Amino acid sequence: MESSNLAGVAPGELAERLGATGYLCDDALATVTYLALRMQRPLLLEGEPGTGKTALAEAIAESLALPLVRLQCYEGIDATQALYDWDFPRQILHLRALEAAGATAVEEAEKSLYDERFLLARPVLQALQASPAVLLVDEVDRADDEFEAFLLEVLSTYQVSIPELGTVRAATPPIVVLTSNRTRELHDALKRRCLYHWIDHPGLEREVEIVRSRAPEISAVLGRQVVSVVQELRGRDDLQKPPGVAETLDWARALHYFGTAEIDLASASATLGALVKYREDADRVRHALDQMLRA
Repeated sequence: MESSNLAGVAPGELAERLGATGYLCDDALATVTYLALRMQRPLLLEGEPGTGKTALAEAIAESLALPLVRLQCYEGIDATQALYDWDFPRQILHLRALEAAGATAVEEAEKSLYDERFLLARPVLQALQASPAVLLVDEVDRADDEFEAFLLEVLSTYQVSIPELGTVRAATPPIVVLTSNRTRELHDALKRRCLYHWIDHPGLEREVEIVRSRAPEISAVLGRQVVSVVQELRGRDDLQKPPGVAETLDWARALHYFGTAEIDLASASATLGALVKYREDADRVRHALDQMLRA
């Protein structure tokens, strides 16, 4: 499917096509995604972990039959990790081969070291070279200010300069999705370059639909029970990390594989590792489930 085909559809049809991949979105998210595709602007998604930010980029790539290139941000990441590097071991082997062949022209030997065959393309360069493609810049809030400035430059021109080879331009600008868990505020300059959307945890009925879509093996009764429990747990203010949609799906599958038809305290406790990731949260959730299931 060509990207122009998906960019040209109405938001409602876009939501249907994303839904066909298993990703269910509301009207607001479908609209801003449609606009990002149509306007060829990066899409910045913020929200709590587990609300489906990364999954949207995956669904867009699947809908368009485009490669998904993922750049995982982390503290200390710099342009080298995002752009390119040189394959030093292969360059050394190449020099030795030239020496063995009796090559004497030093300038020509040095020039041959920076041939494209020795270039190690990192995610941003991969996305520009593979265009059209979907570039996912995941958890950009974990990077620092300097990396944000680098991203802003790339997203403004969709090209990078490699001193030894020249400028690499994307024939078609990649579809760019940036995600942030809002552990820190991003700079206004980067936000202004993007279309923005905050993704909340879904309501009960939509999350039930998500479970049915992404995990059709789960019975309707068990799926609704799981979602109801998770929704109630998210309303608590004493959890270090409330469960996201990903944890809802994991827990529903874990209970299903455990042979559970309806949630009880024993099965819930046995599978709790799929739902919460902190010991303190596990203790609080186990106590809460005891009260909830007795009610």
